Amino acid sequence: MQTNPTPSAPAHAHASLVALGDSFTEGMSDLLPDGTYRGWADLLAARMAAVTPGFRYANLAVRGKLIQQIVDEQVDRAAAMGADVITLVGGLNDTLRPKCDMVQVRDLLTEAVERLAPHCEQLVLMRSPGRQGPVLERFRPRMEALFAVVDELASRHDAVVVDLYGAPALGDPRLWDVDRLHLTGEGHRRVAEAVWQTLGYPAEDPEWHLPPDATLPPHWVARRVEDARFARRHLLPWIGRRLTGRSSGDGLPPKRPELLPYETA
Repeated sequence: MQTNPTPSAPAHAHASLVALGDSFTEGMSDLLPDGTYRGWADLLAARMAAVTPGFRYANLAVRGKLIQQIVDEQVDRAAAMGADVITLVGGLNDTLRPKCDMVQVRDLLTEAVERLAPHCEQLVLMRSPGRQGPVLERFRPRMEALFAVVDELASRHDAVVVDLYGAPALGDPRLWDVDRLHLTGEGHRRVAEAVWQTLGYPAEDPEWHLPPDATLPPHWVARRVEDARFARRHLLPWIGRRLTGRSSGDGLPPKRPELLPYETA
């Protein structure tokens, strides 16, 4: 039976990881059989644990969180853990709101980075992926304004930036779930590979950024049926939450609130 080789580590492997953010970092929509979400951060932690005995991992991300909530609920907690690597992805939910104060988003993201950078060996920021389509085009100016802030903060605080926005694969609709807001399991695998490489680990998939092989597009009728299903199951509930000030993450705890050893299978 063929087995996957154990991944190798750089000269200085990292002994701990803390992930902050929203649904993207929580792992939606990489659904496991037990109904929980895995996602790129869990996949990355598993790979890092495989090459570093005693590796520890925490994931404070909760779906639906805005950058103010990430700052208030996650930043100080993460800083106190003193992890080798901290990943911070936030602000995208703000840009998707009907009204968004980009100056406030910039100031809050700056505050988060300034509070986290002194308390880790390596801070990781990201240019979040965007699914190609009319929604991306509508919000593209805000997203790119956010990414300009990310780039500026990274250069100022010696953080690294993982450019997912510029990866053709992660704009491909085939790597996005039916809700059109979250990546599939394959999408999350590619994000984990991107972060893995950015941290200095040897590439296992050098072509993670390339789109999957071409397939025939669905017929017009099938697309319209899927559009109607998407609107009923995902778009209308999302709009309802925006109008009532609710969030999909209200009342949910972080998936891994403590920095504990990550057990590999």
